[in-house]
Amino acid sequence: MEYFRKILRYAIPYRRYGLLNIFFNILYALFSALSFAALIPMLNVLFDKAERLTSAPAYTGIGDLKDYFMDYMNYRVTQYSGEDEMKGLVLVIGLVLVLFLLKNIFNYLAMYFITFLRNGVLRDIRNEMYQKINALPISFYSEKRKGDVIARITSDVLEIQHSFLSILELIVREPLTIIFTIIVMFLISAKLTIFVFIFIPLAGAIISRIGKSLKRKSDRVQKEQGKFLSIVEETLGGLRVIKAFNAESRFYQTFKNSTERFFHFSNKLLNRQNLASPTGEFLGILVIGVLLWFGGKMVLVDKTLDASSFIAYMGLAYNILTPAKALSKASYGVRKGNAAAERVLEILETENPIVEKENAIEKETFESGISIKNVSFKYDNEYVLKDFSLEVPKGSTVALVGKSGSGKSTIANLITRFYDVNAGVISIDGIDIKDLSKKSLRDLTGLVTQDSILFNDSVRNNIALGKEDATEDEIIAAAKIANAHEFIADLAEGYDHNIGDGGTKLSGGQKQRLSIARAVLKNPPIMVLDEATSALDTESERLVQDALEKMMRNRTSLVIAHRLSTIQNADIIVVLQKGKIVEQGGHAELMAQKGPYKKLVEMQSLAS
Repeated sequence: MEYFRKILRYAIPYRRYGLLNIFFNILYALFSALSFAALIPMLNVLFDKAERLTSAPAYTGIGDLKDYFMDYMNYRVTQYSGEDEMKGLVLVIGLVLVLFLLKNIFNYLAMYFITFLRNGVLRDIRNEMYQKINALPISFYSEKRKGDVIARITSDVLEIQHSFLSILELIVREPLTIIFTIIVMFLISAKLTIFVFIFIPLAGAIISRIGKSLKRKSDRVQKEQGKFLSIVEETLGGLRVIKAFNAESRFYQTFKNSTERFFHFSNKLLNRQNLASPTGEFLGILVIGVLLWFGGKMVLVDKTLDASSFIAYMGLAYNILTPAKALSKASYGVRKGNAAAERVLEILETENPIVEKENAIEKETFESGISIKNVSFKYDNEYVLKDFSLEVPKGSTVALVGKSGSGKSTIANLITRFYDVNAGVISIDGIDIKDLSKKSLRDLTGLVTQDSILFNDSVRNNIALGKEDATEDEIIAAAKIANAHEFIADLAEGYDHNIGDGGTKLSGGQKQRLSIARAVLKNPPIMVLDEATSALDTESERLVQDALEKMMRNRTSLVIAHRLSTIQNADIIVVLQKGKIVEQGGHAELMAQKGPYKKLVEMQSLAS
C-alpha cells in the first residue's frame, strides 16, 4: 500500500470529484440493498402470506424496525390496491423499477465524477514525469534505456490508472454495498447471515493465495515491454546503418526474442489474473448453494423463516457476489499496479545530482571571462580530467584539440553544467557556476554540437527554439548569418517547411547551418562549439565554417575541433592528452615548437 498512498497524493487537487463520487456511491449502495428488501412485504401481501393492514402501524423503536417497515409497506399496498390485486402488482413493479432506476442513476453519477479524478491524476503524473525527464541530468540516460523510460510514461502510467485509480471506484461503493446488504440480511434473519459468514473467510483465503505472486509476474512483463520498446527506438534511430550492414535479421531476432519472453510472461500473468473471476464466482455459488440448503430447511422444516423473506434474502445474497468479485479483482489490480507504480515513482523520486541553490544568482551579463581551476571529473571510475586549469578571457576564441578520449567534449559538458565537477571550480566572472541559476547559465551560453539535433517541426520553430518571441526579421537575419537563408528560401514552404523527424529532409550541412542559426538567434555572449564541422563534406564545411566565423565575432568562444584547419585563427589553441594540457599557444607558435600539435596537423595533412 506504500506505492498506493504515494500515488493518491496526486488525487488531492481533485478531491471534490472524489467526495461527489463517495456521496453517490453511498446512495447507490443504499438503493442497491433497498431494491431487494422492498420485495418482502409486497410478496407477503400479493400472495396472501400476511394479513392485510387497513390502519397505519405505530413506530415503537429501532429494535422493531424490520416489523415496522414490513407492516407499513403492507398498509400502503392495501390502501392502494383495495380489493384489486392487479393494482397491488402494478405498485410492486413500479416501486422495484423506480428503486433500480435510482440505483443505476447514482451508479452513473458516481462513475461520472470519478472519471475527472482518474484522468486528472493520469495527466498530472505524465506531466510531472515529462518535467522530471527533462530535468534529470544527461548521465541518467546513459544508465537507462530510452525505450524503458518511454514504457514508464506510457504503459506503466496507464496501468496505474487501470489498477490503482480503478480501486477508487470500488473502495467506497463495493464495501458499502456489502455492508448495507448485510445489515438488511441481518434484519431478515440473523441466524442465516451468521451461518453464511462462516464461509467468507475461507473464500477470502483462497483468493488471497492465488494473487501472491502477481506483482512479481507483472514487474517482469513491464520490464520486458521497456526492452522491446528500446529495440524499436534504436531501430528507428539507426535504420540507415542497419540496412547498410544487412543487419535486419539480427535486430529482428533480438526483437523476436524479447517479444517471446513478453509472450510467456504475459501468459503467466493473465492466466493467474483470469483465475480470480471463475474462482470468486464458484466460491460465491458455493455459498448460495449452502444458503439454499440451510435457508430451505428453515422455511420447509423449522418454519422459522417465511418464503417471501427467503426469496428476498437470496436476492440480497446474490447482490453481494458482484461487489465481492469486484473487490477480489481489485486486490489483483493492487498487486499489478504496485509494479507499475514502483517503476513510475523510481523516476519521479530520483534525486537530480545537479542541484540548483535556493538563492541562485540570476546573472544577465558576461564581463571578464571563464575560469577553470583545478577541475577533476570522472564518468565512472577513471578520471577523464584531473587537476585541469584553463582561462578563457572575454572576447577570445579558445580551441581545444587532441585525440578522442582526451577530455575535450567533457569540458564543454562541464561549462554548460550538463555534469558537475568532482573537484575544482568553474567560474564565470569570478562566480562559481554552481551559484548561478541553471537558466541564467544556459542563457549566457550557446551550443552547437557535431550531431545537429533538430525537431519534427518547421524551419522557423527550430531556429526560434531559444527565443520563442523572435520576429520574422530576426529569424531571417540569423539564417543569413548562418548561410542558411538561401536553401530555406528554396524549400517548398520556406520557413514554414517541416523538416521531418530529426531533420531527415535536410542534408548534413543544411542541418548544421540551422543549428548555427538557432545559436545566432539566441545571441549568447559565450559560444561552445563541439566538433561542429567534423561530419561535413568540404563544400558544406566551407559554408558552415564561414557561418561559424561570422557567429563568433565579438563573442567568447570555446571551440572543440577535430579538423585542425578550422581553428588556425583561434587566439589560444590548447592541446589535450588524457585530460591534461600538454601545449597551448597560437597556431604559428605551436607549429614552431614541433610538439604534439604539429604531429596532429601533419597527420591530418597526410590523411587528406
